[in-house]
Amino acid sequence: MSRATASREARAAARERLNVLADSTSVDPAGLAAELASVTALLDREVALRRVLTDPSQDGARKAELTGRLLGGQVGGETVDLVSGMVRSRWSAPRDLVDAVEELADTADLIAAERAGALEAVEDELFRFGRIVAADPGLRSALAGRLAGDEARQAKVSLVRRLLGGRSQAVTERLVVRLVEHPRGRSLESGLEDLIKLAAERRNRSVAVVVTAVPLDDRQRRRLGDALARLYGRPIRLNADVDPSVLGGISVRIGDEVIQGTVAERLDEVNRRLAG
Repeated sequence: MSRATASREARAAARERLNVLADSTSVDPAGLAAELASVTALLDREVALRRVLTDPSQDGARKAELTGRLLGGQVGGETVDLVSGMVRSRWSAPRDLVDAVEELADTADLIAAERAGALEAVEDELFRFGRIVAADPGLRSALAGRLAGDEARQAKVSLVRRLLGGRSQAVTERLVVRLVEHPRGRSLESGLEDLIKLAAERRNRSVAVVVTAVPLDDRQRRRLGDALARLYGRPIRLNADVDPSVLGGISVRIGDEVIQGTVAERLDEVNRRLAG
């Protein structure tokens, strides 16, 4: 396994664990996001710690045990389990672990928006905020300035809260505040682009592209939407298309997952068996 592949696979596994955890309605995604953000800050600050937790020569179980001792009592069990699972994986570089934990924090906040039916609004607000900043050099300088220290960070946070407080979704404000408070070497523009991309990816998970041979009527769309919502544990928006080549049945794509139920697909299976 190449170095780059190691981090890519570890990050994908962490995303999947978060998605499974988020399917439980007992989990507070906003609280999870705040705890993961605190872990990000810890790992970003403690260089030696992140090196230990990503050292490939160390046993994964021992690294997970160390994580439990460090975080236990500081954050909830779900956060401890997520991070413990991450340190068991192999990482290409220590900072890749920090980047992945930060991404989980942002994703958890987006899940909170998704549950509230506000994910599309958050994506739009992040995009519009980026355009406003890009068009105002003075604002960009104030938010992206390299001045260090608590006073400078608090001035940036206060400015974001004045700009977004009461005018945007709470999740949008939290995401932008974290970005300007802890940019971690990124420009404001690239950080906003990363957040918009995450929101778009998350929103695509809640959009079902449905292909049928004939148009669905309102009752069929409602029944399909309800069935998919029960299956995935969240509201699913339907984007329906008609393709006579499916020969009846239905094909549903949500993100990277495809559910095939078309006559054409079943005929292909019969042909494959006959050919075999």
